[in-house]
Amino acid sequence: MTKPAPPPLRVDTARVVRIGIAVWAVALVVLLLLGDRVDRMWTWTCVAAIGLGLLGLWIMRLQGQTPRRD
Repeated sequence: MTKPAPPPLRVDTARVVRIGIAVWAVALVVLLLLGDRVDRMWTWTCVAAIGLGLLGLWIMRLQGQTPRRD
């Protein structure tokens, strides 16, 4: 006998992505303040993560998953 699947959770994915972008932005600021003491790969990792997050928000907007602020 199998159990029925639970109902899906209602999650504001745009909010989750915005929080993720903010976390990566804080990490970028910390890395920029540390200067040459850290490998530049980590700085570019933060930049790429912020860019991908913004791209994801744009795609969600195109798909109608986020309200437009026109």
